[in-house]
Amino acid sequence: MRDSVGYSEETERARIDRVPLSHLSIEVGHFYMNEIANDMDQVVREFRRIVPLVEAFIASARVQFGPRARVSTCYLIDDYFQPDTDPREILGKLLTAADETGLRIDYLARESGCWEADPFVDGVPLDEPIRLAEMVAARIVAEPEISSSTGRRPPTAESGWLCNGRRSSLDEPAQAMRVQPYRPPEEFGRREHSIFLDVQLWSKRPEVVNGRNEIHTKWSCAFLASVWHLLRLGMLRYDGAAVVLPQPWRAGDGWPGRWREIPAVVQLNPDATPFAAYKALSMLPKRYLAIEHSVRLILDHIDLDGDVVDQIIRCGVYDEVPVTVSRKVTERLSHLLLDGS
Repeated sequence: MRDSVGYSEETERARIDRVPLSHLSIEVGHFYMNEIANDMDQVVREFRRIVPLVEAFIASARVQFGPRARVSTCYLIDDYFQPDTDPREILGKLLTAADETGLRIDYLARESGCWEADPFVDGVPLDEPIRLAEMVAARIVAEPEISSSTGRRPPTAESGWLCNGRRSSLDEPAQAMRVQPYRPPEEFGRREHSIFLDVQLWSKRPEVVNGRNEIHTKWSCAFLASVWHLLRLGMLRYDGAAVVLPQPWRAGDGWPGRWREIPAVVQLNPDATPFAAYKALSMLPKRYLAIEHSVRLILDHIDLDGDVVDQIIRCGVYDEVPVTVSRKVTERLSHLLLDGS
């Protein structure tokens, strides 16, 4: 069976929901919340600059996938780190700037939705909130040390740190009565020289909740961005079910006064092609280079559900315009880094 959003075989395991796919998902810029609140001139300038770039990539997709190429656009709002802001004010300004500049935003997503999805708000057929960040973190497979561990630094699952190689000898305890020569960090799989990266995925801190002392996990921007890209690429399921179902929003609908009352992904354009896509492109300011470098490291260390990977590869093969889908998720992700406006 062929259709405009993909393919499903009768022999496919029924427990894996098929997520509709566009050919390309374009992330159209990103701003800090305070920039939207206090510097709309900058937002308007950036959107004006992005509009012709979006048009160029849509034209390129039509060359690659044919005139009926499916391309959707999206914007991620960083409510996770600034939850006390008023969504009515922030979204009013952001979407007004998009309208004034002619920038099409098909889908609006919340960064907190990359941490936890609410079935009631997000419309997914599950009985309890889905802790997406924890779900993805459980699939991280850190690379083993070249030499035996000294035990001084705990593993990624305990420390919240992930690296692409062997850390320096400063992370190891010195032996008694012996001066240990310094050993620099070393990238696994390096060529001539190393580019060593050590990324913090989360931090933990004590908090008092309802009179009880609890340990709260604060997820890093890099880790939540990794979850965001996995959602855009259609890679996440919970017991086989889709974890995000974009909820429709019509012009004139009012926004709630709290971010958590807004679905994780809102469909602004009723005519938009699917939110998730075979390939994803993010147009971001250069200041996010370190974040996106970290994202690629994280994604390369996630053991994705093989059934989901196989399903999307099959969807690409039997699509109206066949698409070759790489098993390596970072090969489906691209970036355009923008200098200052």
